[in-house]
Amino acid sequence: MSKSTRTLRRPGRRAAVAAGLVLAVGLGVSTQAMAQASAPAPAKASAATSAKASAAPRSITGFNGDLVTQTADFYGAYVDAKDDATGPDTKLAKALRTHYLTPAFAKRLAAWEKKNNLDGVLCAQNVPVDWTVSEGRNSREIRVTHAFGGGETPTVTTDLVVKLEPVSGDVTDIRRTNTH
Repeated sequence: MSKSTRTLRRPGRRAAVAAGLVLAVGLGVSTQAMAQASAPAPAKASAATSAKASAAPRSITGFNGDLVTQTADFYGAYVDAKDDATGPDTKLAKALRTHYLTPAFAKRLAAWEKKNNLDGVLCAQNVPVDWTVSEGRNSREIRVTHAFGGGETPTVTTDLVVKLEPVSGDVTDIRRTNTH
């Protein structure tokens, strides 16, 4: 089982992930990992993405029922929805929140967002340029690290702990642990 999943934004993956989300909700089967794997390569890549991609072929492995994979799928699709080339896809972002967050946490998160004027899923105003999802201290906590800023060297990194329900894997809490 993968201990760490590293993902970069991939424009064009949004449609594949949206289709996966519709299937997952309709069929009760997690297909986002398959949608990610079959998504076409982006037509236009940044210099940083091209440099990373030319170093070695990349692959992303996911497992049905694996909480790290599920969290990586959520954050990958959410970042894509928030940073779409034609503007934020608010319908998709809302659908992802509905699918992945418990109703009680979604309500608490909305209140927190109103008070702090930040996106509660990202714990930020901006969208990260890359992120890493890895296992936390126990099976119900997943660590998410966001990097913000331009160029090849991100200027700010934020660490989050995402807590999950033990049976469904739905998100019950997101908290920022530090920013550096």
